Amino acid sequence: MSPTESEDHKALRTAVAALGRRYGRDYLARVAREGRHPDELWADAAKLGYLGVNLPEEYGGGGGGITELSLVLEELGAAGCPLLMMVVSPAICGTVIARFGTDEQKQTWLPGLADGTLTMAFGITEPDAGSNSHRITTTARRDGDDWILTGRKVFISGVDIADATLIVGRTEDARTGRLKPCLFIVPRDTPGFTYTPIDMELQAAEKQFELLLEDVVLPSSALIGDEDAGLLQLFAGLNPERIMTAAFAIGMGRYALARAVDYAKTRQVWKEPIGSHQAIAHPLAAAHIDLELARLMMREAAHLYDAGDDMAAGEAANMAKYAAGEACVKAVDQAVHTLGGNGLTREYGLASLITAARVSRIAPVSREMILNFISHQTLGLPKSY
Repeated sequence: MSPTESEDHKALRTAVAALGRRYGRDYLARVAREGRHPDELWADAAKLGYLGVNLPEEYGGGGGGITELSLVLEELGAAGCPLLMMVVSPAICGTVIARFGTDEQKQTWLPGLADGTLTMAFGITEPDAGSNSHRITTTARRDGDDWILTGRKVFISGVDIADATLIVGRTEDARTGRLKPCLFIVPRDTPGFTYTPIDMELQAAEKQFELLLEDVVLPSSALIGDEDAGLLQLFAGLNPERIMTAAFAIGMGRYALARAVDYAKTRQVWKEPIGSHQAIAHPLAAAHIDLELARLMMREAAHLYDAGDDMAAGEAANMAKYAAGEACVKAVDQAVHTLGGNGLTREYGLASLITAARVSRIAPVSREMILNFISHQTLGLPKSY
């Protein structure tokens, strides 16, 4: 445990790890095979106050920040049972509403997001936009006091269980005529809002969906915050998303590494356990180092975000997500390799992580786009896109 962590954070890690051990990888794999959602774990995490640990106390949250929420997700991941919707519902949507929502929006959504009785999905990715958010074609136009949304979204997690989806659309600036991003809360049962599951090779409890918004009529109260501050509000949600994705990846990497270390300590092929051989021990040690370095970067990003330094947090969050994704993929690969044939069996539960680990390199932003960001924004190199 890092000496830089407070005693409260250490205690929170210990408590969340205990909850995670009660469920573990077998539980999450069984839920995914049965086509269910991890409702039992979600309910227990909510009851203990973990889901809303980052949300304001006045709305039933823990009064902490992304630092505490990322810690919760990491420890659940290290136990083999991460909750993907934590990245979306309390981290992105809860944060955006807490920072920019109206009093009515806060009263309506934050208590439920904090205690787990409400969930919210997040819709930004589009079929033809990809990483280029400037090409988002989902548009919102005024119709009297209402808004009318039209567009499509893809790879949106958990829409089937979410009470609403926070949709990123674009409105026209009356002064310049240019389109600017805005965020809208779209309840799941809103007429014109439909969702279709995407057939994924990835086996996960949380499913992916394509959304279609066909002249969806929303009241003015559906708009989050200020219409002219949409970009600021958007990035207020994207930075926590990157930090939480890093936590998800680090937890997964820690889980895989722990399974490999346990195996290497007991598996004997000749006279000594295979972990005594440097060809086995050194790659596992390197994987541990990479995960710890990624964790430090994630902690720095979370600290900067919670301190209100959005600019520095953006850089650090991207670095943390990049480092965690790389470390996770390498840790999972080495864990499977350490177990040899056993690494591909369902009994040991590592092979399915090969696909899952790749997600941390791809979503919510690819490693290449992070390198673009760092080379341009940090190093001052010419922009390539």
